[in-house]
Amino acid sequence: MTMELKEILAISGQPGLYKYVAQSGRGIIVEALLDGKRTHIPASSKVSSLSEIAIYTEGEDLPLADVFEKMYAYTGGKPTISHKSEPAQMKELMDQVLPEWDRDRVHVSDIKKLISWFNILVGCGMTEFKSSQEEEEKKE
Repeated sequence: MTMELKEILAISGQPGLYKYVAQSGRGIIVEALLDGKRTHIPASSKVSSLSEIAIYTEGEDLPLADVFEKMYAYTGGKPTISHKSEPAQMKELMDQVLPEWDRDRVHVSDIKKLISWFNILVGCGMTEFKSSQEEEEKKE
């Protein structure tokens, strides 16, 4: 599946991830990645592109794309543990994948979302998490 993180949306109060489809008069139309159902999301909803989200680390914040790349390398391209795992297991995964994660500012609820989103993306066949624009910038 060729999709970039900037096209994938997280919607506050809605489980799962969505792909932007179109603008509507009072919001946007999205398609759920898990079941392909289309939904209207009102303009008042908080919608974030995954490309805009970062994880706190002890240094600079790390973009979600970089975290997903590390998780993908760690799991060998397979889904990881469930987002319903014990908090200790989820923290251990973070220690393995991103040893520099900020334990004070990254909460278990954040790790749950990260794991859930990663598993959805890998389950949809996503294998690259960098945008083509980011790749071009690196080459220059």
